[in-house]
Amino acid sequence: MSRGGVAMSTPHPLGPALPGIYQEDDLSRGLTAAFDQVLAPILATIDNLPAYLDPTLTPGDFLDWLGGWVGIVLDETWPVEARRVFVAHAVDLFRKRGTVAGIAEQLALFTAGDVEIVESGGVSWSRTPDSPPPGDPGFTLLVRITAAVGAVDAPRVDALVASGKPAHLSHAVEIVALQD
Repeated sequence: MSRGGVAMSTPHPLGPALPGIYQEDDLSRGLTAAFDQVLAPILATIDNLPAYLDPTLTPGDFLDWLGGWVGIVLDETWPVEARRVFVAHAVDLFRKRGTVAGIAEQLALFTAGDVEIVESGGVSWSRTPDSPPPGDPGFTLLVRITAAVGAVDAPRVDALVASGKPAHLSHAVEIVALQD
């Protein structure tokens, strides 16, 4: 096999492992060389497996598969570096999934802007029995992002909020231009 027109060599050739009588035979050396050529990319992958499992080092085409291991589906229109950051932080983000802190952290990673979340207070509680329900009667979430003009894709942010918030909440996204 070749990568970019250059034949890969194996760090573990089969020829020297043959009994001495076969090491001098041209046919045996030719067959083991063919196996070495076929196995070289496989052995290189196995030897570099830790790099494939690290989101900062894995090849870009392997990143989506790695994201699937932690249960996220990446938007292929995002830049590779943004997808790497999401995969690297996926476990921490899932730990906070559905919370204001989790949504804010996810949006901060995606937008690189200042994220403010205003919720209706429906998750508050009181120690006083028979007290009126806390917060507003509706369950709403307002997400306000302050970033440079054109730096935030509002439909993608809306989709991220929709996937990360509790299903019973309605939400709105507000993009505020960063003041110089």
